[in-house]
Amino acid sequence: INEIMSTERHYIKHLKDICEGYLRQCRKRVDMFNDNQLKVIFGNIEDIYRFQMGFVRDLEKQYNTEEPHLSEIGPCFLEHQDGFWIYSEYCNNHLDACMELSKLMRDGRYQHFFEACRLLQQMIDIAIDGFLLTPVQKICKYPLQLAELLKYTAQEHSDYRYVAAALAVMRNVTQQINERKRRLENIDKIAQWQASVLDWEGDDILDRSSELIYTGELSWIYQPYGRSQQRVFFLFDHQLVLCKKDLIRRDILYYKGRIDMDRYEVREAIDGRDDDFNVSVKNAFKLYNKDSEEIHIFLAKKPEEKIRWLRAFHEERKMVQEDEKIGFEISEYQKRQAAMTVRKVTKQKGEATRRYQVISPFISPLACSVFSSLFTLFL
Repeated sequence: INEIMSTERHYIKHLKDICEGYLRQCRKRVDMFNDNQLKVIFGNIEDIYRFQMGFVRDLEKQYNTEEPHLSEIGPCFLEHQDGFWIYSEYCNNHLDACMELSKLMRDGRYQHFFEACRLLQQMIDIAIDGFLLTPVQKICKYPLQLAELLKYTAQEHSDYRYVAAALAVMRNVTQQINERKRRLENIDKIAQWQASVLDWEGDDILDRSSELIYTGELSWIYQPYGRSQQRVFFLFDHQLVLCKKDLIRRDILYYKGRIDMDRYEVREAIDGRDDDFNVSVKNAFKLYNKDSEEIHIFLAKKPEEKIRWLRAFHEERKMVQEDEKIGFEISEYQKRQAAMTVRKVTKQKGEATRRYQVISPFISPLACSVFSSLFTLFL
């Protein structure tokens, strides 16, 4: 208990040093920093500072200074459990913060400025990136501290069940934060996938989505008495993207539209004659527009595939709700970084294609075909 209280007080001092020693001084230097840079470098550190001060105030009330072993701090974690989600935004932003700092530190002016801030605030002798790493480390340490506390708390202790519940809560928080960090690390792949789809129209996938949940081929009918069409579907959070395979090159996809999942409800369809579409269906499910009478029907080849799709739609809604709860979103900075990566990869592939086109006229058709296959393989 004493160790937990000591580390919390020290952490508050640490957050104060970042907010007052670094961020406040940076805001004064409009000639060196713009608002976007400060948002990238410091994220929501001020929100974390305010939250932690409230959390520690409540911890102090439950802390028995005379007999620490009688303290009851478990309920504090449970009461503040929703507040810990603000760490998700900070952790997701941390890699971008490191990249931005690294870029600035190539200029000696910024090195001297940050060192002057540290000395003025009388902070310990570590670089600014070390200070900014602390909140990431802190949220990961809570489950370890609570597990250790539970280990040495008797089951008869009044705080035992609260500490056990707090441990479960904090493990879930850190697990979800790690999961969202993984999603952000995959956004480059999503941007590259979109760049590979021909005839793309409308908003970028990353404007609304951050995770590919499921994909597969389905037969699709989108209006009564309409004919069935074979399409490849990609289910992301918030949207279902429809693509068509090229008739010759089956690895090439053409964009054919998308469905806004926030406006639709998924329902299972019974095998047999469907009243809405007047067709016989098997292994089918439907999407109903909540605001109109529009209905889409989808047919899988096998019952197991239908079940997998229904589970995927359930997972999509659950993910959206959890993201809304903690305010998870991709920042404009992260979108720009993903777009830059795509342009770089596309440029490299374009140069490789041009080199191949220069070589191909001088080799036989058969060799050209083999070379093309190998070329595609190594891309």
